[in-house]
Amino acid sequence: MALLYKPHSAAQAVALARSAESDGADGIAIEISKLPEEERSIESFRTLINCVQLPFMFINYRKDIICGADDDKRQEYLLRAADAGADVIDVMGDLYAPSPRELTFDTAAVEKQKALIDKIHAKGAHVLISSHALTEFVPPEDVLEMMKVQSSRGADILKVVTIVNTEEEFQESVRTLLLLNKSLDKPFIYLAGGKFGKMIRYIGPKFGVAVEFGVHDYDTEGIYTQPTVRSFRKVLDNLHWEI
Repeated sequence: MALLYKPHSAAQAVALARSAESDGADGIAIEISKLPEEERSIESFRTLINCVQLPFMFINYRKDIICGADDDKRQEYLLRAADAGADVIDVMGDLYAPSPRELTFDTAAVEKQKALIDKIHAKGAHVLISSHALTEFVPPEDVLEMMKVQSSRGADILKVVTIVNTEEEFQESVRTLLLLNKSLDKPFIYLAGGKFGKMIRYIGPKFGVAVEFGVHDYDTEGIYTQPTVRSFRKVLDNLHWEI
């Protein structure tokens, strides 16, 4: 159970990380897209990482306030985070070539991804490859194939997010969890948005999902699919069932 947040300052980043630790989070996932340039130094990242005794994941998608959708520039900040001691760096599945379902098959882009992943590994961090298909429901077998592709590029953790809006899609999402748990030999993260998204997140860890994400409190940005860390901790502590 990790806190997921987008702080506007280094001070806010530290405060929320400490709040997450008190809420019972097992890790911190920070999207750095709103941090000012001067607060993206190795020293600033190191101060944040050392403020709590929890592992840190660093993320930077294509809405960065400084470099926007510039894929090359955004990775420079993530490499600084790896130098500072980040445990996990998120690499987008369509990095260097925006593609449907955020998973590119462009040969040049894939080779650049692999080179970046090698750099991150050399700095001592793990790599999560993430693909967000937020305009459709992705069937179970497609999710599995997407994660196999992510794995082939050197990812240590595999992640796919889809939309689940109907009862039929919810049933298929449970089948997805069962299929992934049976078929993969690496940690995986399968998440959902939509009407049934929160329920899929609550039950995910019992079906093998390696990391779930929650918020400290809901705010004006309205990430309502994400449960709070506190509510998630109560569910995990009281759902006495394992696959």
